[in-house]
Amino acid sequence: MSIDLNKFSGLEIEYDSGSIPPPFSHVYRLGLDWSKGDLESDFVIHYTDREELSEEEIYEEGFSLEDDYSAKVDLNSIWKEVVFEKLRSTKWNSRSLKDEGISLALVEGKSAQAAKVPMDQEGWKLLAQDLIQAIYETNKKEAPLSIRFKVVTKEISVEAQITVYFSNRTVKLESNGKVEDLNWEFAIELMKLIFTPDYNYEIARDQPGNKRGIYLDCGDGYWHVLGKGVTNVDREFDAVGRIEKGLMDLI
Repeated sequence: MSIDLNKFSGLEIEYDSGSIPPPFSHVYRLGLDWSKGDLESDFVIHYTDREELSEEEIYEEGFSLEDDYSAKVDLNSIWKEVVFEKLRSTKWNSRSLKDEGISLALVEGKSAQAAKVPMDQEGWKLLAQDLIQAIYETNKKEAPLSIRFKVVTKEISVEAQITVYFSNRTVKLESNGKVEDLNWEFAIELMKLIFTPDYNYEIARDQPGNKRGIYLDCGDGYWHVLGKGVTNVDREFDAVGRIEKGLMDLI
């Protein structure tokens, strides 16, 4: 049965990463309030069980000693309808709350209902991650996600940049001095693919090449060549081939 969202003023999302080891293990709470018409967010994330690790071990995994974070941010109104659409289609797990994963509690007035577990755990995790990224970007903690690529064939040489703005849920493609909008779902799926393979930084370059091929900079200033310095992790899933097709479709 579809939820009558007019009865509610907000949503509380809680997540527990469960049994994964530190420094990756974490919990977060994301409160959303649409009672005033816009979408206000109240976010807190805490990384757990790090007392058993040394500073060096934490830094070696790409983390820091200041990864815990909290923020209250007014999000772009476009996210309100995205959350509403997801809630309307949500089916609930009849079992009790799990020790890990996502749980949701709708807020009526000032009181939150009992938390429930959505069946589509993965879908809610992805939506929560997008909302958190929008918070980071809106609050200037992180810049928009941006990747550059260059395609060289016998006929053409094109260099372009894709920038994903989670703050207002838009994606821009800049190429040859022109800027155009990309479909959100297509762009996010392409970003997921781009961050799936292994990247060999030992043969990465500071600049893209001019020989035939596809060159990719994932946002850290290093250029990789698809098919050489970029390899599939899973033999059953050709992420590199799909990235190539996705980038070629853009030009």
